[in-house]
Amino acid sequence: MSDLSPASLFVAGSASVRPLGHFGRAVLRCPAASLDLVAERLGIVLPREACRSAIEADVAALWLGPDEWLLLAADARDDWVATLQARMGDAVCSLVDVSHRQVALEIADGRVTAETLLASGCALDLSLRAFPVGMCTRTMYDKAEIILWRRAPDRFHLETWRSFARYVEGLLHVAETEA
Repeated sequence: MSDLSPASLFVAGSASVRPLGHFGRAVLRCPAASLDLVAERLGIVLPREACRSAIEADVAALWLGPDEWLLLAADARDDWVATLQARMGDAVCSLVDVSHRQVALEIADGRVTAETLLASGCALDLSLRAFPVGMCTRTMYDKAEIILWRRAPDRFHLETWRSFARYVEGLLHVAETEA
């Protein structure tokens, strides 16, 4: 397996921000007419409601747009997406492996709440009422595009492109020390 360790300024030393391990990532683009067939063949649930997620068979599907989902599988093998593509068969969809493009961070309550840390660079209302558990979205953290997914009342999963990882982590670290 390739070296997929996250790019990180600080692996330890933060109570609230920690790099997550390797994830298999794939972007699925699929028209509405093919969703039921694709979900059945892949053995996963594809959320149909905007900005929602679903987890089944150790694969998370995050709704990113009317015809776009990010599929995440922890500790996936290098051939994970090829296996999914074979199972899709003749379904009219696109499935692209983006595993090496992104890294994941967990933002959790510590001395500072996860919402407060993220609010330092994200304009969204991240209160539990406005951004409940299971909600996800593509947004900005300062000047970096991120995908933000609320996993628990006190915890977020943040995906960012590998080239922005140090930048995003560094800003979160500054926000944590200044809060």
